[in-house]
Amino acid sequence: MIKAILVFNNHGKPRLSKFYQYFNEDMQQQIIKETFQLVSKRDDNVCNFLEGGSLIGGSDYKLIYRHYATLYFVFCVDSSESELGILDLIQVFVETLDKCFENVCELDLIFHADAAHQVLDELVMGGMVLQTNMAEILCRLQEQNKMQKAEAGISAAPARAVSAVKSMNLPQQLRDMKLPDLPQAIKDLKF
Repeated sequence: MIKAILVFNNHGKPRLSKFYQYFNEDMQQQIIKETFQLVSKRDDNVCNFLEGGSLIGGSDYKLIYRHYATLYFVFCVDSSESELGILDLIQVFVETLDKCFENVCELDLIFHADAAHQVLDELVMGGMVLQTNMAEILCRLQEQNKMQKAEAGISAAPARAVSAVKSMNLPQQLRDMKLPDLPQAIKDLKF
């Protein structure tokens, strides 16, 4: 099972973190710091697996990571997970982010954290791998974006209508006329 997914830069600044096991905020920061210290000291030509630090479970846990440009992608997993499977999952995660942001970089994770978390949630939920097919993940993300745009359009429609009426060249008495409120039943409708 996946216990945590951490993405931090070459200086140890967290850019995305998701814990699937409860740790308080201070403990999470300590785990990120310890994980960065363990991973950043390693050469690029050594294995991408190592035992977890003392804070995240010790020898029963593994840190599986990939280093791309300025970012480390680290998955903290227990002994039941396959190291090569997790490396492949990291690759799918990064390639999906590349497709979403057109060559993902550190700034994309900072300024579009919600989209990065959305991609991650399509891959992993509750510490279990949900989907590894990048085309399927991208399809789900497009569907979610369409729904969000549709919801934004519905909720903004009354304000746009009032604004359009006010901008028309109408006599002053028509522009000042108070429109009746919508019945409560219509306001309570959810789309």
